Amino acid sequence: MKVMIRINHISKTYSRNTPGETIALDDVSLEIGDGEFVVVVGANGSGKSTLLNAVAGSISVDSGNLFINNVDVTGQPEHYRSSFVARVFQDPLAGTAPDLSIADNFRIAALRTQSKKLKLGVTKTFKNKVREHLSAIGLGLEKDLNKLVGTLSGGQRQALTLLMATMADCKVLLLDEPTAALDPKTAEQVMQLADKLITQNKLTAILVTHNLRYAAAYGSRILQMQAGKVERDIRSSGDVRMDTAELFQWF
Repeated sequence: MKVMIRINHISKTYSRNTPGETIALDDVSLEIGDGEFVVVVGANGSGKSTLLNAVAGSISVDSGNLFINNVDVTGQPEHYRSSFVARVFQDPLAGTAPDLSIADNFRIAALRTQSKKLKLGVTKTFKNKVREHLSAIGLGLEKDLNKLVGTLSGGQRQALTLLMATMADCKVLLLDEPTAALDPKTAEQVMQLADKLITQNKLTAILVTHNLRYAAAYGSRILQMQAGKVERDIRSSGDVRMDTAELFQWF
């Protein structure tokens, strides 16, 4: 299997040489294959969010190297990686612009992976493409592309964020507890949509979650982090994802 993400001995310490010094990542090495759906679990402070932030480029590591699709991105900032790394945050409000229409939000998302010199308008062709993608998620949003995103529910906005992220030509999708702020029914719908889009677009995905049921239901590989290290690396057997009871026996 082709390696999409290669992490070589990365470490990150916050508040170094102070009473609040915290080792968030402790010499972590990891390879994630192209198309893997990796779920990262662990207690608060275990390092899972810092690992995701390191891959995204929103933090710099103190040592080690990180490669995405064989490109060394260790010293590259988040905006440089945005052409091939998409991210969905915990807060449904974080991934969309509330005062803009659905169509304009998709336009901004499309520009993220294009040359900054390119002018991309909301043309008829573009709107038809957006409608086509929206109709596939079954929320009825394709009927009014001029609707302001701020009037949508949290679940609808999170679904839009997922769709906008995967419409672009990204290789890696980072999911930072994307259902934590949603009610259980909506959360399940968003996770099902994420799984569908990851499979359809053949993406490499990393999900950070506290929900072990999601880990069992959606992950092809589960990493348990503790004190800045990967304590367990559990892979499902072939195409069969892990049974929830099987997963719980590890924790």
